Amino acid sequence: MAINLKKRWRLLVSLLATLVAIGFFWLWATNRPVKNPNELTYGLTFSPLVLNDMGLDWRAAFIAMLDELKVKKLRLVAYWNVIEAEKDKYTFNDIDWQIEEAQKRDAKIILAVGGRLPRWPECHYPDWAKNQTKAEREQELLNYLEQTIKRYDNNPAIEAWQIENEPFLFGFGECPKLDKKFLDQEIALAKKLTQKPIIITDSGELSLWVPAAKRADIFGTSIYRHTYSRFLDHYITYPFTPNFFKAKTKLTELFVKTKRLIVIELQAEPWGKEAYFKLPAPERSKTMDLAKFKENIEFSRQAGFDTFYLWGIEWWYWEKETNHNNGYWQYAQELFAQSL
Repeated sequence: MAINLKKRWRLLVSLLATLVAIGFFWLWATNRPVKNPNELTYGLTFSPLVLNDMGLDWRAAFIAMLDELKVKKLRLVAYWNVIEAEKDKYTFNDIDWQIEEAQKRDAKIILAVGGRLPRWPECHYPDWAKNQTKAEREQELLNYLEQTIKRYDNNPAIEAWQIENEPFLFGFGECPKLDKKFLDQEIALAKKLTQKPIIITDSGELSLWVPAAKRADIFGTSIYRHTYSRFLDHYITYPFTPNFFKAKTKLTELFVKTKRLIVIELQAEPWGKEAYFKLPAPERSKTMDLAKFKENIEFSRQAGFDTFYLWGIEWWYWEKETNHNNGYWQYAQELFAQSL
């Protein structure tokens, strides 16, 4: 009996010690200062793809974004299948125009390049490249990467290069399996061609950050709180608190000496069973409305970040132009008016 009591006592002491250790770890991991709203920087990701799908003029939307929202931080996307729709024939007209218009208004640009880039289906390969061997396609992708970086690197509006988009996010998008060695080849080529920072991104909720962050000068996470899960066939809200992101940030900084961690995609549009412009308003509001938009902004601030690239300009513009709903547009104006 005495032996059993002794074993139980030791077990209880070990359990209490473990709980105390976890408590101290959590206090350490979540000890990250929170900026005041007037100390934050906001930018936008812009993609013509969804605007084309909605039948809207993406150039008009781009000018409205610059002149009405007055955003000064942009993430633009140099899609491979747009730039090299025909093999060895490079056409930069669309991205040239975006960069020129942004530069006229003193906006600074992160330019994303690679095969996997923002917006569905995630991987944007030219049709002609899809039937090539893996080795052939990778060499063609490197050629496009080199042509694009050389074309724009001397432009003072370009302040950083993003290589691929969330390459370590498994099971999302119509993409081949990640080849880490090839990703490292892409990064090595970019670093050979530019002195500007290299950004690598990863999912905030579904990925470990360290493999992406260790390859980056600047690491960018996404934050999506309300989504539709195809796996569960149900709308979900992730149960994470801002402290979850504080802890991931602290752990990442413990293992990786990155220069900066930013939010490269902050959800500010619906995520439904299908494209949001095909869903009725009650369905859209399950994952995004003005209240959720504002909650996401505050949530991300409480997570300890200070730089946020919002994801949803195309939706705000659609709501404004198609549904005569200016609420999202006006709120975004307020954010950019106070942005550093």
